[in-house]
Amino acid sequence: QAQLVESGGGLVQAGGSLRLSCAASGFMFSINTMGWYRQAPGKQRELVAAIASGGMTIYANSVKGRFTISRDNDKNTVYLQMNSLKPEDTGVYYCNAKVHEWEDYWGQGTQVTVSS
Repeated sequence: QAQLVESGGGLVQAGGSLRLSCAASGFMFSINTMGWYRQAPGKQRELVAAIASGGMTIYANSVKGRFTISRDNDKNTVYLQMNSLKPEDTGVYYCNAKVHEWEDYWGQGTQVTVSS
């Protein structure tokens, strides 16, 4: 029943911007920590950014100052604003909900490709 649906990925040139959206349903979105992860070909999935229910955020060092995570609890949606994109940002971006320490929900992923 729980669903996370990402959108907003695409092809962009280096230095450009994209905004990813993740629409959540089927669980109590407003009380859960939400996150964005990404996976490049041949690499491990890594945390990009996360936002707690109260609004506290964390970011991977590689994206600090360029990416911003936010959430709209009225819309059950989490966003990732990505600016000054670099080719190394290329990968599949996944939305994550931390509903328990031992349980996560995942979206299907959206492709982000940054060209030089």
